[in-house]
Amino acid sequence: MKRRWQRALFAALLLPCGLFCGAAQAGSLRFCDRAAALTAREQDRMLRLASTVRAALEESGEAVVLISRSGLDLDRFGQRYSHAGLALRASTNAPWSVRQLYYACDEGRPRVFDQGLAGFVIGMDKPVIGWVSLVLLPADAARALERAALDDRLAVQLLSGRYSANAFAFGTLYQNCNQWVAELMATAWGDGDADRSRAQAWLRAHAYRPTVFALNRPLLFVAGFVPWLHRDDHPADDLAMLQFRVSMPASIEDFVRTTQPGARRIEFCQAGGRIVVHRGWEPVAEGCLPGEGDEVITLD
Repeated sequence: MKRRWQRALFAALLLPCGLFCGAAQAGSLRFCDRAAALTAREQDRMLRLASTVRAALEESGEAVVLISRSGLDLDRFGQRYSHAGLALRASTNAPWSVRQLYYACDEGRPRVFDQGLAGFVIGMDKPVIGWVSLVLLPADAARALERAALDDRLAVQLLSGRYSANAFAFGTLYQNCNQWVAELMATAWGDGDADRSRAQAWLRAHAYRPTVFALNRPLLFVAGFVPWLHRDDHPADDLAMLQFRVSMPASIEDFVRTTQPGARRIEFCQAGGRIVVHRGWEPVAEGCLPGEGDEVITLD
């Protein structure tokens, strides 16, 4: 019983991307270990948040946008966002569908999946407060990334057959959802060769900094017993320092900000009967509290 509790605790603490299953062709995903349970009011608010994000995408004039959302509660690790993908205007699924890596529970393997924007937003863990971030890229970087993101063959070539939610950002043994996005960007902006090792070498050469998760020994121990968490891909020095270095939306956004001059960011949140829209790199205050110049949409 104690071990079961430890596993559940660790999964809740350190599941960066979430594990999804369900009928992907229907455009809906859910966590492997639980079904989403939204009230009608919560679902309405999430759909209105998705509608607000869609309007901003349409107004942006862009063809591809880096998009991130909150998922599992990672506040204790200082992480607001858990899952990143690429929103594509020309997606063959539907305009502004999000191309992303997801974990197919029934198959026990990762897949590339194009999910409608509403489904992507509704996948949040805390419907009482939801966060979405958009990063708009300079024209040349956007064109290269759009070509790579719409190339089905390339997208699959960069997909690992083995999933790990806490995959080492510079390892090829496993892969998590955000790592796939980072490696796709590296391929698009690098030599175009769909090779994970080359993509990671390009990221290292351009000073990509993964997110560091500080652990304690009990959590490090439990990681060896959770099926979708692994330790064997992490460097011995990192394990000795009780840390995992993992690709997360924050590390990808920071990388884009420093390497793509002119990149712009829009952050959205929904809480307390309002949606806040903030333009700029500084984050919205905790609790979805609007600041000067922010747009506020009243829901109630």
